[in-house]
Amino acid sequence: MKKLNIDDVSFANKTILMRADFNVPLDDQQNITDDFRIRAALPSISKIINDGGKLILCSHLGRPKGERKPELSLKPVAEKLTGLLNKDVKFVIDCIGEEVEMIKRSLKAGEILLLENLRYYKEETKNNPEFAKKLATGCDIFVNDAFGTAHRAHASTEGVTKYFEKNVAGYLINKEIDYLSKVTVNPQTPFYAILGGAKISGKIDVIQNLLDKVDGLIIGGAMTFTFLKAKGYEIGLSLLEEDKIALAREILDESKAKGVNIILPEYILIADKFETGASVKEVSVKEIPADMIGVDVGQKSVEKFKEILADAKTVVWNGPLGAFEIPEFSKGTFGLAEYLVEITKKGAVTIVGGGDSAAAVNELGINDKLSHVSTGGGASLEFLEGKVLPGIDALTDKQ
Repeated sequence: MKKLNIDDVSFANKTILMRADFNVPLDDQQNITDDFRIRAALPSISKIINDGGKLILCSHLGRPKGERKPELSLKPVAEKLTGLLNKDVKFVIDCIGEEVEMIKRSLKAGEILLLENLRYYKEETKNNPEFAKKLATGCDIFVNDAFGTAHRAHASTEGVTKYFEKNVAGYLINKEIDYLSKVTVNPQTPFYAILGGAKISGKIDVIQNLLDKVDGLIIGGAMTFTFLKAKGYEIGLSLLEEDKIALAREILDESKAKGVNIILPEYILIADKFETGASVKEVSVKEIPADMIGVDVGQKSVEKFKEILADAKTVVWNGPLGAFEIPEFSKGTFGLAEYLVEITKKGAVTIVGGGDSAAAVNELGINDKLSHVSTGGGASLEFLEGKVLPGIDALTDKQ
């Protein structure tokens, strides 16, 4: 990281605007069901307030699309932070305006204020300069620790940086870039990537960027079936991107030309319906019936993947191997996640690239047993694609 980071500046008696990623899942009663992203922001929060800074936190939650939706209020996050920090976190029901500015001015050293959902304003996602300026009003230093939104040029990630002399990266962003760079810059070999999820179209740039770096690429999830179709197999009622069959064929040819092994499941779990309580069985990919749906990789395939990964020194995983949110279809994803814990103990660097694969790891409670679990699905994907992330690019360069 050639950007100013949180250890390069003093926050004493300064007012700090910190962009965090508190986009957490809530249940119908507005209880937070997974506080992973909130906990990930705690080191930066603690550093600022321990330095004697006056901290103003801002974030989005969900997609209110410029409307004030009470069910997407950040108030539950303020309450959760108060418990985690054992310190009162003030909350204000707006993110800009006179009342907000007055509370900002009244903050004392070591105090924390959380602003209301940034996306109650359309100006946030439109990167409106006037909105960004209002967010920055009354603050001395900007800290970005929201890796999950670093791939978006929004008012609170890119726009605000124009109104500060010092824009610095928080501990989380530093950690994310450090680990993801271990994959993209100079990975220890053997290096394997595991890509799952529904669509090839969402992973094509990652696949093409990683083909020059990996020793092998394991494919899982629903996008498996587009590859199987490209190889001429019957896939039954499984999800198919018809318009990407030719692309799948090209990827298979390109990997062959580069001497990179693309490993597709040889056994698939099939179901009679895509819901809890479905009747399931494991079959060879050559024997998928026309009236059944592929829902997960088979256990024989999971064992094969384990054999391949046994000597891995670096593994990056993005996207589940099956529809793990349905218990009957979760064994592939959970089985692989638990094996990654084993190879991490043996010294492999294991990185989970956010999104649904991070959700699966969180569900198992094994975050701290892997090298790194990213807080940003889209951001980690774009980083792995080799793209510049605007929220990080806008930070102040080190002299």
